[in-house]
Amino acid sequence: MTLKISRILHAGYVFECEGARIAFDPVVENPFSRNCHAFPEVRFDHAQFRAVHFDAVFISHFHDDHCSFDSLDLLDRATPLYIYCVFDELFDMVRELGFSKVHQLRLDAPVQVGPMTVIAREAMDADVDSMFHIQAGGLNVLNVVDSWIDPDMLPALARFAPWDMVLWPFQTMREIEVLSPSRASPAPPQLPEEWIGQLAALKPRYVVPSSCQFVQEPWSWYNHAFFPITYRQFEQEVGAALPDAQVVRMNPSVSFVLDRDGLHAAPPLSWVVPVGEQDVDYRYEGHATPPPTADIARHFPALTSDEHARVIDYCTSGLLDKYRGMELPEESFFEKPRVWRLSVFDHAGEGTHFHYRIEGDTIDLMAGVPDALSWTTEVPVARLYAALELGEALTSMYMRMNDAVFDQQTEADLLGAELVDDPLIRCLFNDVFGAYQAAQLRRIKERGQVVDTAG
Repeated sequence: MTLKISRILHAGYVFECEGARIAFDPVVENPFSRNCHAFPEVRFDHAQFRAVHFDAVFISHFHDDHCSFDSLDLLDRATPLYIYCVFDELFDMVRELGFSKVHQLRLDAPVQVGPMTVIAREAMDADVDSMFHIQAGGLNVLNVVDSWIDPDMLPALARFAPWDMVLWPFQTMREIEVLSPSRASPAPPQLPEEWIGQLAALKPRYVVPSSCQFVQEPWSWYNHAFFPITYRQFEQEVGAALPDAQVVRMNPSVSFVLDRDGLHAAPPLSWVVPVGEQDVDYRYEGHATPPPTADIARHFPALTSDEHARVIDYCTSGLLDKYRGMELPEESFFEKPRVWRLSVFDHAGEGTHFHYRIEGDTIDLMAGVPDALSWTTEVPVARLYAALELGEALTSMYMRMNDAVFDQQTEADLLGAELVDDPLIRCLFNDVFGAYQAAQLRRIKERGQVVDTAG
């Protein structure tokens, strides 16, 4: 028995065996997750994709680069969907999208699809995501998706060694470090030590560097700041540590047939269309100086007067209400009295500055300009509006924190502070679930494309 494995994009794959076809995290958009542009560049033939029959679709978790309603909207609504998520709201929204066969995946509970068995395995954060164990004809493939393997889970997976193939998320992502680049520590020069130990325990025949294949807008400084690990480095370090394993690159559309004897090239996915050079590699410039937020904001179009008013109302009212209704994290930087400046920059690079006095879970808008600051946050007004109304993710907000020098005591306190303690981040993203999918669902319903499956 053979197993055909094809790459879609990011953590998306198609598995085929003896006439059965399943997809994992099928995102067929470019850009995806609003502002993630496929790298290498691809486009999708949606007409062909609509015609493809999937016996099942598996979704590893709710993040928008894995569970996108614009992509699911292209599927036959009778397609069985198996989703790992602990939030009932996602299943309600998927059913509202029109799908009639929606199942909640349970860890270690096998799902049989023709000759293939798919088992959701526990990932590093079981409240968020999962991994997939695929079995077919005596073959074992581990799709680690976005997470990595919890040390407590490793012995259970090692019992299946040697694995025939492991799809490994090979790029560490500095999405937090870019929020405060002037204070970020340099990226480690080697792969994380635990990766090699875990891969050695799995003893894979083939390792596919997987996930995190995207860049931002062409002008973005993020394009050389997010991913310090290249394909070249991954292949060199894994190849040296695991001489019996073969590192295999799978660009979007690329297909292989896996069997007991080896790995063989197969016809690519016709509905994933490569554009230009495909064997590209990321160029990391962790030392580069980022442009000011005012310059970044100039790349975005002007908001309408109503949209701009929405942002200003949030900064003067909605943000305060949201902050007061949240529970302060333990050992928060804002337990003590702090002065926070939020600066929003418009399409002309002009900044509007708001000052707040914060202590614990209390916050008040200040009049005038304070003598001293404790924390600063900058953001393009267009991106703040997008976060409020369109489901914009933190990854592409271009927020910037604490690019300033504070008094000595504040600087000492900042050494132990978490960037995600930022009041704007907490107000936008804490206790908020499915904003991206909800915005997509609204747009799809406005287009009148939701299929009614009631009755």
